[in-house]
Amino acid sequence: MPVESPVITGYYRWTDIWFEWARVLPEEDRSPVKAILAHDSLVHPDHPLHVEGVKGVQMYIGTFPTGEARLLFSSAQVDYIRYWLHAMRLTKDIIPLPYSDCLLTESNLKTVSPVTYPDGGALRSASKMIERNNKRLKGSNPLVQHRRDVFERVRTFWAAKRGAWCALDFEAWERDHTVLTEFGWSAVKWKDGEKIESRGHLLVDEARKYTNSQWVPDYRYNYNFGESEIVKRTTFKQRIQDLVASLADCGPVFLVFHDNSQDIKDLKKLEVNLTGLSHVLPDTNPEEGLFVIDTSDLIGALLGEGEGDKRSLARTCALLQIPTQFLHNAGNDAHYTFAAMQAMADGDPVDIQRDKRWPNQTTAGVKVELKPWQEDSDYSDEEGIMPPPRPGMSMPANFGSVNEAASL
Repeated sequence: MPVESPVITGYYRWTDIWFEWARVLPEEDRSPVKAILAHDSLVHPDHPLHVEGVKGVQMYIGTFPTGEARLLFSSAQVDYIRYWLHAMRLTKDIIPLPYSDCLLTESNLKTVSPVTYPDGGALRSASKMIERNNKRLKGSNPLVQHRRDVFERVRTFWAAKRGAWCALDFEAWERDHTVLTEFGWSAVKWKDGEKIESRGHLLVDEARKYTNSQWVPDYRYNYNFGESEIVKRTTFKQRIQDLVASLADCGPVFLVFHDNSQDIKDLKKLEVNLTGLSHVLPDTNPEEGLFVIDTSDLIGALLGEGEGDKRSLARTCALLQIPTQFLHNAGNDAHYTFAAMQAMADGDPVDIQRDKRWPNQTTAGVKVELKPWQEDSDYSDEEGIMPPPRPGMSMPANFGSVNEAASL
């Protein structure tokens, strides 16, 4: 029996498909191919590549080891176009695939993430924007590129709707951080295609006498998203162990933190099973495993900042226009950490999202030059740029609340 060749799937550069593919086809096949790949055609709801529930066209952005990005079609999309054109009798035969050197496999790419363009104009500008950002990235800080890679992997894994994602946070006594006072979590699990959400807030009964006030506010009784539970220290430990263990019943587990170092120390102190915990996300969506995601790295990727630059949860939420209240409550902090992760993971690829959030504020490289009032929620007319609000006038959406300012 003849040996069958393995089927290789991957991605094709948009420029190769749009500009080069038709040129090498027989003359009678060129017009149908160019027509089906035209910008306004691709985004039409009747297009064969249309995805139900998606406005416009879904394509992909892939990044290479150099950090450069390219707009891509999947090989499945290209294959489907070939068969559709023939089924509609627009081509006499099934047209051949682009030459094999055009095919990019996952081994060629560091990350691949979906991107949607709602109309032809957005698709037209995509290639120019990607090329512009590729030029900006040349010679950039490797730590910035690392964060950008993490950002795109988080987007890709979140879009797959698999496994468990859980934001965790601890609060401790300000005079002795070994005295844990609170724990909060906010989680999403996907099991058999169903989204299961949970959240909660635990208070340590024996630690209620240890209150904060000198360096951080004490908002332990101000949980915004349900009823707090007061439990004994032994129960507190067991509940957290059970929670983390229960996450692994539906695939990979992504533990989400904002600046993770202290929270992971606290988990280990409580003897939570963190076997195999990895701070490095895999190249492709994992089937299992335990991974750390840090929203301080995700916001750093959006802002084009190196690994040494970290912003508080309050500033991160303010920059993402997520309203917050009573930060430094462990349950609230877990909720807002998850909300920040989801806001970035649900959004566009890093460069598109950055330009949408802070238009015309990208300077040298991919770094965002924030305005003074974006950097500091206490900014006033003393700096001569923006006056304070008049009585009864609401603050702009990207300003922090009184509680946010207290947490800076």
